[in-house]
Amino acid sequence: MHSQSDNSKNNRLLGILITASLILITPLVAMQFTDEVNWSGFDFLIIGVLLFGAGVICELVLRKVKALRHRFALCAAVLIVFFLIWAELAVGIFGTPFAGS
Repeated sequence: MHSQSDNSKNNRLLGILITASLILITPLVAMQFTDEVNWSGFDFLIIGVLLFGAGVICELVLRKVKALRHRFALCAAVLIVFFLIWAELAVGIFGTPFAGS
């Protein structure tokens, strides 16, 4: 039998995955209305991997790490790395070859 705790964990994971999907759909919708957003399939693949990866890693941290302070610190670190990679890929804030600069 599943406990209430397992249900809430599964609901949280589902919420993370739905949120990541909605974020991923945003540029797709924008592309239908403006030429300012021009993403390729590879762009969607990369941000999808980043979004879902960050979400699943945060969920893993929330499930496995018991100390609230450590949970917060680890999830914050995951999100900071996610945003730095995203910014580098989007505009090349560090000017690395990773961003195609």
